[in-house]
Amino acid sequence: MSEDGRSPGESITDEAALRALYPMPLERVRLKELDHLDGYCRRFIALSPFLVIGTTSPGRGTDVSPRGDHPGFVRVLDERRLAIPDRPGNNRLDTLSNLLCDAEVGLLFFVPGVDETVRVNGVASLSRDPALMEASVVNGKLPRMMVLIDVKQAFFHCGKALIRARLWHDDYRVERKSLPSLGRIITEQTRIPGDTVEAAEARTERSYRENLY
Repeated sequence: MSEDGRSPGESITDEAALRALYPMPLERVRLKELDHLDGYCRRFIALSPFLVIGTTSPGRGTDVSPRGDHPGFVRVLDERRLAIPDRPGNNRLDTLSNLLCDAEVGLLFFVPGVDETVRVNGVASLSRDPALMEASVVNGKLPRMMVLIDVKQAFFHCGKALIRARLWHDDYRVERKSLPSLGRIITEQTRIPGDTVEAAEARTERSYRENLY
């Protein structure tokens, strides 16, 4: 028995053992992977107001971060390049810092009401090109940075996960009051002397209202 309570037979430690548990992918699953953004991918990205971006860095590990804005905020520059504006956040800069160490990146695009998603893998770079930034102005405000993606892989992902989650239905929707406010959570996690839940909630509300762009 291992230290975590599992018997050795329960651990999968090599790809051959892993593959033995699953059927081989269908030919169409392999062939759907593209090395560029075709018209279907470009149309999906143009309709997408939300994505998650995965990055990694030696010493810091892996990070997955959300990005959201109006549909089409991620601009398709051509069939092999994307431009993502970097809007105000918490200033941890996890994603951007990781990209300076390891430029490999994975993106997952969502379109509300559509169960399928689009996955894009590629190599990222950071840019403050004036023309690119000007094209992403919202409310008169420039993004601080543009994340450019050189596309290496792009493909549609089936909708099973979102169907199981019923993501676009109300079945699992909860009232916001079912969870504590972000201000309360952060206050109780950080326990900064003199900080209060009320002050934290006010800061959050003000940031949501005044600092989206």
